[in-house]
Amino acid sequence: MGFVTLSLLRPHCYTPVLALHCISSVSFSVNKAIVFDGAGEEKDDAGYMDVSVCELKHPPPQLSPMPEGLSSQQVVRRLILSSILQSENSYLDSLKRILQEYQKPLLDPQTLIINPKKVRQIFYRLQEIHQCHSMFQIALACRVAEWDYSEKIGDLFVASFSKSMVLNVYSDYINNFTNAMALIKKACMSKPAFLDFLKKKQASSPDRITLYGLMVKPIQRFPQFILLLQDMLKNTPRSHSDRLPLQLALTELETLAEKLNEQKRLADQDTEIQQLVHYGRDRSLNKLLSLDQRQLIQCEVLTEIVYGDKGQVVKSKERKIFLLNDTLICANVNLKGPPDINSLVPVGPKYMVKWCIPLLQTQVVEIGQDSLKCRNSVITARRHSSTSSKVFLGPPRLYHELEELQHDLAVVEEVSLLVGTLHGIYQNLNTTVSQDWCLALQRLIRLKEEEIQNANKCRLRLSVPGKPDKSGRPVSIMVVFNTPSPLSKISWVNRLHLAKIAQRKENTLGWESAEDVGKTKAPFHCPLLTCKLPVLSSGTHTLKLEAALHSPSQSSLLGFCTASTSLPQGYLWVAGQGGNSTLGQVEIFSLNRATPRLVKTVPLRAPVLSLEYVKELCSRTEEKEAEKAQCPPKTGNIICAGLQDGSILVYGSVDTAVQCLLTLVNPDSCPVHCLKHSLSYLFAGLANGKVAVYHKKTGGELWDVDSCRMVALGSEPVSCLLTLQDTVWASCANQVTVIQGANLQTQSFVAHSDPCCNVGHMVRSGGGVWMAFTQSPSIHLFHIETLEALQEVNISTRITHLSPGQVCVSSLLISQGLLWVGTSQGIILTFPVPTLEGIPKITGKGMTSLNAHCGPVDFLVSACSTLASDLLRHNSILSAGEEGDSEAPPSKEEKPSGMLLQYRLHSTCKLPGKLLTAQPELANLRAPPESFEHSPEDGSIYEVSEDPDIWVRGRPLDWGKEGEVRRSKVTSIAIFSGGRGYRRLGQPTSESTYSDSTENTVLVWQVPLTLSQ
Repeated sequence: MGFVTLSLLRPHCYTPVLALHCISSVSFSVNKAIVFDGAGEEKDDAGYMDVSVCELKHPPPQLSPMPEGLSSQQVVRRLILSSILQSENSYLDSLKRILQEYQKPLLDPQTLIINPKKVRQIFYRLQEIHQCHSMFQIALACRVAEWDYSEKIGDLFVASFSKSMVLNVYSDYINNFTNAMALIKKACMSKPAFLDFLKKKQASSPDRITLYGLMVKPIQRFPQFILLLQDMLKNTPRSHSDRLPLQLALTELETLAEKLNEQKRLADQDTEIQQLVHYGRDRSLNKLLSLDQRQLIQCEVLTEIVYGDKGQVVKSKERKIFLLNDTLICANVNLKGPPDINSLVPVGPKYMVKWCIPLLQTQVVEIGQDSLKCRNSVITARRHSSTSSKVFLGPPRLYHELEELQHDLAVVEEVSLLVGTLHGIYQNLNTTVSQDWCLALQRLIRLKEEEIQNANKCRLRLSVPGKPDKSGRPVSIMVVFNTPSPLSKISWVNRLHLAKIAQRKENTLGWESAEDVGKTKAPFHCPLLTCKLPVLSSGTHTLKLEAALHSPSQSSLLGFCTASTSLPQGYLWVAGQGGNSTLGQVEIFSLNRATPRLVKTVPLRAPVLSLEYVKELCSRTEEKEAEKAQCPPKTGNIICAGLQDGSILVYGSVDTAVQCLLTLVNPDSCPVHCLKHSLSYLFAGLANGKVAVYHKKTGGELWDVDSCRMVALGSEPVSCLLTLQDTVWASCANQVTVIQGANLQTQSFVAHSDPCCNVGHMVRSGGGVWMAFTQSPSIHLFHIETLEALQEVNISTRITHLSPGQVCVSSLLISQGLLWVGTSQGIILTFPVPTLEGIPKITGKGMTSLNAHCGPVDFLVSACSTLASDLLRHNSILSAGEEGDSEAPPSKEEKPSGMLLQYRLHSTCKLPGKLLTAQPELANLRAPPESFEHSPEDGSIYEVSEDPDIWVRGRPLDWGKEGEVRRSKVTSIAIFSGGRGYRRLGQPTSESTYSDSTENTVLVWQVPLTLSQ
């Protein structure tokens, strides 16, 4: 294949347009390159041209000396640009090293070490990746030369990496990466000359990077770009001409990275399954794994633990656990390989399947839940032979010890009652001492409960079916695995729970793409329909759904597995109004379980039109002071309800207790259609086209009743509000008005050219706002800062199973990278959108839910909560918090020899009465009044044989920036859609797939927990 040298102008006079033209021209070349399919066979692929860039004419870009008079932001932007240049130069050098030092010598016909065909397979698409970045560097050089005049770089990234060519070459490279590593491993084992070649190349390189270390860099490239552009965007003023291009560049790079990550995930999944098939000896299992619908959800190396009779660990071995969409597989794993090869390239594992169990027959069992199992089955644990009739293994032994402590507490409480009946007064035997015993035992019980929780945090106990016993009863075998961290345990419990939900009929065929007619998506990677919930059911009158919200709340009473499988913790408020009634109603559902449960109904004097949850924002100093004072919030969560009669009821909600704290009214007594709040203001959109603004009281958390100010927008009702930092967007008819909270200055723009298309919904993500219109099937994207229209999507062309008649958008929501669209026909769509600071453009194919409502989707609400950080800690620091502010462990000299059964008493020496003892010489011995040390008699009473190091100290904390403790973050997310009835699309009407079309129904959608640091 010939090389074409581009004779271009020098960087200082080379225009960006020409550079971008060169980048795009590569993808339209008709020269042919060799492409390898999955089987390694060659096939032709048109569209790539080999280009050799002369470094003398186009040297690497360099920044000129920094001019004087730059602002601090300009200085930081130059430093970030310098980092981009260094990073890109280093990356190109790495690619060049692979091509020049590895591929070229291996293809030399005079020194053939391995087959040239294998060489081309190993380095597949690296040449094209190098060409893409060579062209990018040429254009980058021009931007660097002009930086002090224009300071623009965002559009260059958009033009360089939005081409389909870039996605294609990187996709091919990533999909081939595992195959390339396998070829290198095989060649190392079969060709000693090749192994020696790799060793010499590594030894002669200045940085000692292996070939694997070089070849993994293309996989890491775009995440590095994203981090650099995020820093650049943070230091770019809102009025800067490069701000929107930078946001669009972030969008393109995030979209590209997400697509590559998804392809890498699918490639890795296929590799893992192929490894199981390759080393599996069971034909039925191999047939099972070869099915097209087989989906690998999660796999990880865990440690299986086998306990002895006394709870001691007698055996542990690493196993690879595979969670498929309907099967759980446990396999022995062998990662051993030649040491010299392991140092150069990762050696793939060998698997031997140990057992394979249908997913629906497995169950996660926490400590103490064994009695909840079916009585008709026999539970046995994997352990060595036992001669004892009652054996507590590992963590169950802790549960037995807890029962013993609870028994001892009951006995001591009885003793305390008897001590109170003594006629004599004794210094060390009185009600004060006995109460101290009770408090100490209660403390030990708390510590034991926390020890059990700690044991649960990294221990996965699975009940799997075994062979029936002699009487024919089913036998369940308890298998115990240690997970690497609490995050891993949470992930496994959550995935096992949701994988079972995905097996339900409504989820096996839950979503399909309008672009690919009849093609459904793997159920686990789409939101799963968890349950259907009837709401606002009344036999006397029909209630109409108006609004809903999630009121978050943390429950410390939830167990580890319950917290991992439940919906986002808190409460769901659902409000409505009656058709012929002048009353309103709010129903509150508890979400602290896997299925919502109605806990309270609140009748109101007028129909409810809107709800708003107010998140109290306070500084970190206030948070620390509140934590130190241990004072619970006075009002709890604040919920505002806008009514038909023009009033706004402000509720304080603590768990299920609801109290009306304040009533706000507007001068016109107009119905309150929508509510939004900012840090200092509450905004109410009224039916007469005005916005009422209430100011927060000085030093308070509620609003001043007399502070209402009105902002007139038009004659049509204000249909929706959206708060953006210190401003609020308010829609009236087809216009949107931006209101400044402090001075109420306004700026308006037309959102739709048709005056009949009123703005009905607005949602924000990143740097954009999506809008939906009442009489239109289209949704529009606007830039937050410039108010520029960026994208328009007609949803009617993206929906399958449409009924005759017009379709329009009835609700809108953005959550976790998905834009949810509810329609007037009850059908729900989702579109993927970026989640970073870029522009939330729709970047992929839309999906239609086959689970729908019978009428319009009245609301879409997201619920999001973070699991308590205590669940993610390996060990306890309870004692450190109780004993004092210092978390430092005691020194060895200060370490006591045993645990004193003492809660608050330092000594009994100051208590009245004589010393009760069997030793006469100590009866008259009194410690000095100022001494708080225990006497020998005190020690004989209080001392128990326990090691205080177990509970006095916790694990050292991981400190992050500014002295804050770095915690792992686990987020639970659910989506609630409300409307009339429930139906399945694309299926004949039946009682099992349709519900009462007049009954208000909430569909609950759940996605896997997101784990982050």
